[in-house]
Amino acid sequence: MPKCLHYFPSIPPCRSVLLTAEAVGVELELKVVDLKEQEHMNPEFLEMNPQHCIPTLNDEGFIIWESRAIMGYLVEQYGPDDSLYPRDPKRRAIVNQRLFFDAGILYPRLAAFYYPMMFCDASVDTDRLARLEEAFQFLDIFLGGGDDWVAGRCLTIADIALVVSVSTVDALGFDVNKYSKVAKWYNRCKATIKGYYELNQHGALKFRELYDNSTPIK
Repeated sequence: MPKCLHYFPSIPPCRSVLLTAEAVGVELELKVVDLKEQEHMNPEFLEMNPQHCIPTLNDEGFIIWESRAIMGYLVEQYGPDDSLYPRDPKRRAIVNQRLFFDAGILYPRLAAFYYPMMFCDASVDTDRLARLEEAFQFLDIFLGGGDDWVAGRCLTIADIALVVSVSTVDALGFDVNKYSKVAKWYNRCKATIKGYYELNQHGALKFRELYDNSTPIK
């Protein structure tokens, strides 16, 4: 059985998994889940993933969802070494903290600010914008220790997850360059991460198109 990723190309968490699979050399069969057509609510999808979210990976019958969990699994199962997700407890703890920062702070604040305008025809919420800006201030501090990457001297899946969030808000018009350390790291990621433009930047621009052409939910 192939390794099948149920996904939608422009969705940020899906792009994180695509970049990780490229980094470890795993070939995925890609199956688009059309959210507008409610394909994630089909009985066969619900049987596989009762939370009906994407991305969802089916690796020869082993099913896992939540992008950061999938990323860690791909590295541990198929990575040639542990550089992307170190086994050393202290180094891994830093990577995990950055992943949880993306999952619990940066990406939710991105969504809280942009998605109401995208789907509900809401106006700009300055309080939510301030919280997103605070998240970038945190990220700028994380990058102030002298290392090139968010969790140390090597590229890890924390960089991949975070750069997908950063590239998404950049595509939506957020001024990333206000944060000098983030801006330098962002350019480093674009130059270093394998498949960055094909697998991430293209999707970020498509996400901007989705944002520009979105129809408010009634």
